[in-house]
Amino acid sequence: MDKLTGLVGAIVVGGIAVAGWQAISSTAAPQGHSMVPPDTSAIAEGAAIAQITLPDELSDNARLGKSIFEGACAECHGTNAAGRNGVAPPLVHKIYEPSHHSDMAFLSAAQNGVKSHHWNFGNMPQVKGVTQGDVKMVVEYVRELQRANGIK
Repeated sequence: MDKLTGLVGAIVVGGIAVAGWQAISSTAAPQGHSMVPPDTSAIAEGAAIAQITLPDELSDNARLGKSIFEGACAECHGTNAAGRNGVAPPLVHKIYEPSHHSDMAFLSAAQNGVKSHHWNFGNMPQVKGVTQGDVKMVVEYVRELQRANGIK
């Protein structure tokens, strides 16, 4: 056996060992975020999921965002982004805090839709008719609601 064959063999064996270790590790301890959506079984279908405290005042951009939200998002995400049980999640929830879902995540979801990954409400479709500027204003509104509800 020459050195090249030995080296290739060692790399293959090492790769198999790493793949096996990852498979064992992923079944032993779940990976990913630790944020768990609330139990909504006691909430009526279509009812608000979160209780929202409104800020005393909204910035100009957030007021514009609220208007856009009401026209393009509230049908699914509820009044003041409180969610609608069985329809869509609340955006005023720790899962959507800026450190976990950046402003760009909201933009991407609106432009492209998003596969369900935190909640069991199904995939979010693309939001037709909103611009990037519209989404930025909606995000400003949502962030101000989040801050008023202790989500930093």
